Amino acid sequence: MSGLEAFRGPEYQRLFAAVRRSLERTGSDLTGQVSVGSLDEAERKALIGLTGQYRPAGVARITVSLSRLDEVVHAATGLPLPEAVAAIVGKPLRHKPDERARDETARAAARSLAEASPLYPACSWFQQWLDALAPAITKMVNQGTTARLAAAVRVLEAIEQRREQNLPLLLPALAEQATGDTKALGRGKPTATLVLRALALRTGTPMPTRAEGTRELWDRCGVVVDDLASRVLVLNLPATGDGLGEWLSGAARYGTPFQITLHQLTVHPMRVAGADVFVCENPAVLRQAAAELGPDAPPMLCTEGRPSAAFHRMAHQLTDAGARLRYHGDYDWDGIDIANQIITRHHAEPWHMTEDQYRKHADVTDDAIRLRGNPKRTPWAPGLADAMAELGVAVYEEAVAARLIEALKRADRK
Repeated sequence: MSGLEAFRGPEYQRLFAAVRRSLERTGSDLTGQVSVGSLDEAERKALIGLTGQYRPAGVARITVSLSRLDEVVHAATGLPLPEAVAAIVGKPLRHKPDERARDETARAAARSLAEASPLYPACSWFQQWLDALAPAITKMVNQGTTARLAAAVRVLEAIEQRREQNLPLLLPALAEQATGDTKALGRGKPTATLVLRALALRTGTPMPTRAEGTRELWDRCGVVVDDLASRVLVLNLPATGDGLGEWLSGAARYGTPFQITLHQLTVHPMRVAGADVFVCENPAVLRQAAAELGPDAPPMLCTEGRPSAAFHRMAHQLTDAGARLRYHGDYDWDGIDIANQIITRHHAEPWHMTEDQYRKHADVTDDAIRLRGNPKRTPWAPGLADAMAELGVAVYEEAVAARLIEALKRADRK
């Protein structure tokens, strides 16, 4: 090993660093060359000594054949070049071609596991999510954390199964069921981030950046971050049963709006009547109905924007009991998206949401509120979406609240 000492000097440091990089990159292939540029005088003389080929002072770069360097080093140390370099730098050489092959095998295994999910052939959003995850999968392979991908797939499968059963699921319970850790889906957790990226694709919404947006995205997919925070606003809802049924009956006697939490819906079973129930998007409409009609107002629900898990559970109970939901919301693309969701999921009937109604109230002046976002279809009234695209203005529900209240007064169910 004494021959190695001759190559440990600073004049050889950059040369053997370049040799090590080449050998690691190629798997110790000796057919290539390495170069050292901007040499000082000591480095120039050292390389002349190794190659046996003179280079004048001031030469910009010297290139050395690895096979020739192998001969010289082996003669001096008794070691082949790869072993000698490992000894000189003080650590084994990496074999990057083998590492790349192992990484590719690990990436393929992780992706194959995800592709084995029943969601892969059934859901285009799942396929898009997995394709977009290629860099993240590489990172997980490098960090040895591909188990997170498997956990995320199990979470998505559990969410989809619950959606088919129309049952909400508390976030900690979902985390426990799919990962064995109740905190695995907390905000900022790696598995939660993977799942939310998939859910954003599933719902066609941007990846949330704030806690409120994260809660809303979970809620849209039937996962409840907090069953006390998930609520539905009701007015004059006919119900019987201990606890919640009594409270709703008492509120209805006075025509008082009442907030129901998902927790209450879960722990206080009740029975509801199969009556027509009018559903609005904006609480201002329900508030005005309470103020003007009081106990005489028909039963009402309010989504308060995007429907919560509590809303969906309440709506499901009502339709199971034979109730017919009549829906009105904002004339903007988000409002149309909500309308489509409620009409499709709960077989609701559109109420005063027609092309004529929109054109009647659309403000096409310079002060009009312009439509934003991606256009949505209106299958119940195809001309409505066309009119909205043509005029390009939004009509919010509170702007037509007076007309809706008049319709409720007349019990206009058409």
